[in-house]
Amino acid sequence: MEIVAKQSDRLDRLLVTELPAFSRTRLAALISEGKVLVDGQPRKPSFHVEAGMRVCLDAPEPRAAHDLTPSDIPLDVVYEDEAILVVNKPRGLASHPARSLREPTLVNALLARPHDLSEVGPPFRPGIVHRLDKETTGLLLVAKTDFAHLALARQIEARSVSRIYVALARGRVEQDSFRIEAAVARDRRDRRKMAIDAGGRSAVTHGRVLNRDEMATLLALKLETGRTHQIRVHLASIGHPVVGDSIYGSKGREELPLQLHATLLAFDHPVTGERVELYAAPPLDFARRDAVSRTELEAIWV
Repeated sequence: MEIVAKQSDRLDRLLVTELPAFSRTRLAALISEGKVLVDGQPRKPSFHVEAGMRVCLDAPEPRAAHDLTPSDIPLDVVYEDEAILVVNKPRGLASHPARSLREPTLVNALLARPHDLSEVGPPFRPGIVHRLDKETTGLLLVAKTDFAHLALARQIEARSVSRIYVALARGRVEQDSFRIEAAVARDRRDRRKMAIDAGGRSAVTHGRVLNRDEMATLLALKLETGRTHQIRVHLASIGHPVVGDSIYGSKGREELPLQLHATLLAFDHPVTGERVELYAAPPLDFARRDAVSRTELEAIWV
């Protein structure tokens, strides 16, 4: 495409003005790669374009917005009323859309259901009070009303919501119980990952051994905070990554999917105030599924 400058301006600012669908960073990268020509010559982003100069480039395809198309995906709804619902999220289903994601998510499935969803959060995650990683299975809270969403969010912030996970960790964890307190932030070298970082957000995970051998340890884990990838990063930091975690664990081929499941959820109902306690057994591909006991987990923490 060709743009004829109407007035003098920096090259990068001119493109941002003329092509509002693209970010300044993206356009600056095109200029730096020599893909933008001014009167036939490649120029730097700071080059001063005069009125009448011709700017030529092959405009990149705009990045698609978040896909909020309803999708008829069957959901395992563990609890539902007029204010909230709790879903037992399956493996491989992302919690909400992302620009880089092409397949339907839990949000797309929720939008196909005949009820409203809260609109408190970002527009691409209606109803989602908290999230689970795509490959993590288990209980996830969804709000149908803004009132319910805000009430549940306040409980999470006050740490009165009990979120209990089970995980199979690599190696033998010697301590019967433990507490990991280590701040978590976006990895500075790989933006897809999180990392232990003193400058990050505080994060606390409590752990209890359910059973162990030399190869792996079955853990019950309680979140005091809920940072992105918190359990996975914390367990990897003590040398016991979650089995099946190709990001924070083994770099080789994993024989099992991610062995992390949100199994118990307890909270005060945002309307009635009554305590709600819910349980979802680990999926069939959880290696030590038969060793997970609701009674034992409730005796520990709920």
